[in-house]
Amino acid sequence: MIAAFIPIWVLTLLGYLAGRYRLLGTDADRVLGGFVFHLAMPAALFTALSRATLSVSGPALGAFAASTLVVMGSGFWLSSRIFRRKPGEATIAAMAAGYINSANLGIPIALYVLGNAAFLTGVLLFQVLIVTPVILLLLDRGGDRRFSLGRLAAMPLRNPVIIGLAAGAVCSVTGWLPPVAVTGPLELLGAAAVPTALVALGLSLTVRGPALAGERSEMAALSVLKLVGQPLVAYLVGIALDLSRTDLLALVVCAALPTAQNTYIFAREYDQGSSIARRTVIATTALSMVTLAVIDWWLHPA
Repeated sequence: MIAAFIPIWVLTLLGYLAGRYRLLGTDADRVLGGFVFHLAMPAALFTALSRATLSVSGPALGAFAASTLVVMGSGFWLSSRIFRRKPGEATIAAMAAGYINSANLGIPIALYVLGNAAFLTGVLLFQVLIVTPVILLLLDRGGDRRFSLGRLAAMPLRNPVIIGLAAGAVCSVTGWLPPVAVTGPLELLGAAAVPTALVALGLSLTVRGPALAGERSEMAALSVLKLVGQPLVAYLVGIALDLSRTDLLALVVCAALPTAQNTYIFAREYDQGSSIARRTVIATTALSMVTLAVIDWWLHPA
């Protein structure tokens, strides 16, 4: 299991060293984050969705969706009510509490613990097709931008991530794929999304900005929600649905995955809560090695 974490830590460390020794300039984390959000991430999402079978159903996935709703709602309430954050910052806090690292970390861990990534594929589609658009809508509304029905209707045309999602979903449903002259460059561009996001995350660790009041306490609370709250809710819902031991393990392991680095990319792009996003991604990625091992020991069928 530890092997799945090594690429994440290596790339984050490289980003930190590049920032520490100013190899990429003083604003590199913003530039790389913008590259991921506007170019690499849409390409990666299009490539993945266009070749996927869109199926987001089943009791186990319903239990995962319930755990996501509960902890993200709790994270939003905690951030806005207890720590007095603005709506955009509270949205990032909600994402930090319940948006799992389903791709670059989730897949190898699922293969190691579960033997396959079938359930995780459904989780990935749920996050990409349902959760991500809602988060982007809330961020668009929660920033310093005037909100209107016209702006809401135009959001898919203004947001490159939504464009990538929509185009990939259309290709999946229709069964049509663009020619290789189009998909080839998109695959190359999409392959840069995860490593660039991790390097940007590492670069951000060298940025020294004013700390918000209660930020460490908020990060700790969000980390507990992510690593304890979400798997616990998933477990209780799974028990209520009488899931098999194997399905219950898959459900709880996926719910216990750490916060996705996309949380920081979204926070940086919208200039909302980037510090708390960075701290929570780092903390949950480190601590999840312990919580995932405990869950595997506890629930793995004999």
